[in-house]
Amino acid sequence: MGTTITNNPPRPEPKALASALEQLAARFGNRLITSQAVREQHGHTTTWLPNQPPDGVVMAQETADIQDVVRICAKNRVPVIPFGTGTSLEGQVNAPAGGISIDLRDMNKVLAVHAEDLDCVIQPGVTRKALNEHLRDQGLFFPIDPGADASLGGMASTRASGTNAVRYGTIRESVLALKVVRGDGEIITTGTRAKKSSAGYDLTHLFVGAEGTLGIISELTIRLRGIPETIAAGAVSFESVHGACQAVILAIQTGIPVARIELLNAAQVQACNAYSKLTLPETPLLLMEFHGSEIEVAEQSKAFGEIAKDCGGGDFSWTTKPEDRTKLWQARHDAYWSVKALRPGDSIGVVATDVCVPISRLAECVSETEEDLRRLNLLSPIVGHVGDGNFHCSLVCDTNDAGEMARGEEFMHRLVERAQAMDGTCTGEHGIGQGKQKYLRAELGPEALDAMRALKKALDPLNIFNPGKIVPEA
Repeated sequence: MGTTITNNPPRPEPKALASALEQLAARFGNRLITSQAVREQHGHTTTWLPNQPPDGVVMAQETADIQDVVRICAKNRVPVIPFGTGTSLEGQVNAPAGGISIDLRDMNKVLAVHAEDLDCVIQPGVTRKALNEHLRDQGLFFPIDPGADASLGGMASTRASGTNAVRYGTIRESVLALKVVRGDGEIITTGTRAKKSSAGYDLTHLFVGAEGTLGIISELTIRLRGIPETIAAGAVSFESVHGACQAVILAIQTGIPVARIELLNAAQVQACNAYSKLTLPETPLLLMEFHGSEIEVAEQSKAFGEIAKDCGGGDFSWTTKPEDRTKLWQARHDAYWSVKALRPGDSIGVVATDVCVPISRLAECVSETEEDLRRLNLLSPIVGHVGDGNFHCSLVCDTNDAGEMARGEEFMHRLVERAQAMDGTCTGEHGIGQGKQKYLRAELGPEALDAMRALKKALDPLNIFNPGKIVPEA
């Protein structure tokens, strides 16, 4: 199952690989795993890109472990691929040239919380849910919510976003500083806990979104927020996707401080109803969330309800009960699994892809995308963090049906071309990895790609850090 991957860097020499594995075994003992099953678990499994497993997996427990893996691999010119929880969607954890996967899940300590400064210092394997559980008693939370319980190191590496981005921004705005292991095993410190700085190049945001191609994150300093006094969630159905998108645009333009605005088209609502045992009207739906004082939340909810009505929306129902809010948002987070359940079968694949456009073009882009699906006779429910113009398609195809797969490829290509033609991007939050390399030249131009290649060569002259990702071959 899968699309063809064209950027396959050369594998290391067999003697060099054997030497690296021998040295790693001597250093890590049973924390070096070479079984086929574990190696395949550390290749790409979340969509229809082919699985390309590493030659071995090291379970890191501290920064010194990362440093030693990098030093051994650099000496033998063997690739190193960082692995968080494996929830990335564009092949970021694949090992097209083989090499060693560094699994960071055991580096999961919260090192320090500075409640008075609204920041904390963590290891890269800390997951979003674990961090928020740790912070809850201090009245703080980390707001970036990509849906999956991803690791913070992985989120920083893929420049993750999510449902709260319309109010709280993306991971890019939440990272204050990093510690990164560079190609010789030494550590780069990119910043401090100060909320702003003009000291030198912005190295922090060079590594945020680099997908492990420039170095391996070993520590993060991140911004936190206070838990709101009141949180209200609501849902409103619309006659059309266009009407729902127009309501979003008006809400943003009028300054309503919405925390989350999620769009589900009719097909996705149908899938969620079946999978999550809901009874929502099977028409386009907006899920909303408002944060603030009790009075502020009530005012925001009322104001949005009026906008929704003017755009063809039905009654706007909202609740502050935690159990009701959780049920709604869990259904949204289970969107991928609900789509997968629509068409079971061993040969059925689901590929999640995303684009992002300026919010003024959102309604047009989503409507044209739905028209493409009808014309090509494809099933691809749509969900979106539409408050920032980002939406996702979960394309369902029979991988044994060459005609359907060809139509699926055409659909995804047209989706990206449409977004780029509207001054948007081929990916709002999934990243480039292997899957979207072919679109970077059209989006950024050859000069930008040359600059990326120069950075890669300067920081990773041996090309051992996650080779074959982001930047296409010249």
